[in-house]
Amino acid sequence: MKITFYGAAQTVTGSQHLLEVNGKLLLLDCGLYQGKRQESFERNRRFPFPAAKVDAMILSHAHIDHSGNIPNLVKNGFQGKIYATPATAHLAKIMLLDSAHIQEDDAEYVNKKLKRNGKPPIEPIYTIPDAQNAQEHFQPIQYDVPFEPLPGVTARFIEAGHILGSAAICLDIQENHHSFRLWFSGDIGRPDLPIVRDPVLPSGADYLIMESTYGDKAHDNPETAYQELLSTVKRTIERRGKVIIPAFAVGRTQEIVYSLHKMINQGQLPPLPVFIDSPLAVNVSEIFREHPECYDEETRQLILNDRQHDIFGFSRLTYVRSVEESKALNDRHDPMVIISASGMAETGRILHHLRNNIEDSRNTILIVGWQAPNTLGRQLAERAEKVKIFGEPYFRRAEVVTIGGYSAHAGQPFLLEYAKAVKSNVKQVFLVHGDPPAAAIFIQKLAELGIRQVEYPKFQDQVELD
Repeated sequence: MKITFYGAAQTVTGSQHLLEVNGKLLLLDCGLYQGKRQESFERNRRFPFPAAKVDAMILSHAHIDHSGNIPNLVKNGFQGKIYATPATAHLAKIMLLDSAHIQEDDAEYVNKKLKRNGKPPIEPIYTIPDAQNAQEHFQPIQYDVPFEPLPGVTARFIEAGHILGSAAICLDIQENHHSFRLWFSGDIGRPDLPIVRDPVLPSGADYLIMESTYGDKAHDNPETAYQELLSTVKRTIERRGKVIIPAFAVGRTQEIVYSLHKMINQGQLPPLPVFIDSPLAVNVSEIFREHPECYDEETRQLILNDRQHDIFGFSRLTYVRSVEESKALNDRHDPMVIISASGMAETGRILHHLRNNIEDSRNTILIVGWQAPNTLGRQLAERAEKVKIFGEPYFRRAEVVTIGGYSAHAGQPFLLEYAKAVKSNVKQVFLVHGDPPAAAIFIQKLAELGIRQVEYPKFQDQVELD
């Protein structure tokens, strides 16, 4: 068997790993590469392998850096099935449509500049119809149910504990009279996070492809994050301010809503209005409701004890769909929480809320996720005194709070535990989805555990397994 690493190779984005087994091609994930605009556009548009010759695909979860180039794969001739858990297939449907809308908008923006310079227009990487066509290829499979994506390959989805529907992929392979197990971690979640079940450790793997995003550090305890959120909201309420939270639509928004619901339900916070102002987050939350099979026991008990039996729809929570409703929030001056996209405060409705609230010292801007360099979110996280929003300068008088304990990725201690689970029989570990500094530290930590057969493949590296 041959593995070629076409994405998430010495970077944390664009997951794509192509397996050649018994003369057939199986693709693990098909994510969008995210980086500098021109580089990303060219790399995502052209696959470095013949898409039409891929026989089947397995998707670990719905995040765009793992699923986002599926419409382009289909557009380029892929005709096979895309296997995913039911929740992942459901989430991917709306996320790929949203991504297609972004692709179309980006192309329109670039074409305006090209036209002014007398250059020919570009086509979007894929369109909304392309995303709709891709839906026909999805084949939902429940956790722990064996299926055969290719002859000689038996696969199972194993709980990854990262987001709703996320899974590790266990592949039992027979080729040339040899049998072995390849385990692909996908993105590894954290124990004791709200809503989703804890990740399951790998077992019996001869070969392990695993993420290494936070191979260099541990995270704050989830309970610490909960208490920090509680104290931040309390402090802001006392000064009659608003809490403005830039948050990603999938996972992070639902976790914050879950925590606020719990705080109000248990009397830790007074009832106060909470607004989710992101059309995608609204749709995602509906999907979360429809997949209770992914919930952990604590979440099941919270639902059971809740009057409305709905952790995503308590009485003080409002889902904002229309632009008019969103604008109306800026005319209100009572204490409230506003959760809006995007998570790095680069686009979307969050910019309007920041513009209208950043210069009021009663308010709080709460950062709950990693912020990429050069984004508005990073500037806020670094407590910049002056920022530009829609090209206009604003002086930051609002308090800024950063909470680091909400990451859905495992930190170094659990990543080590994950690898250690197969130490006795693993022949090779391949680290993906991690930047070089984090991977270097993690490789050293693995060696200290006695796991020394570790590779950190580059883009397009190929490995033969026997």
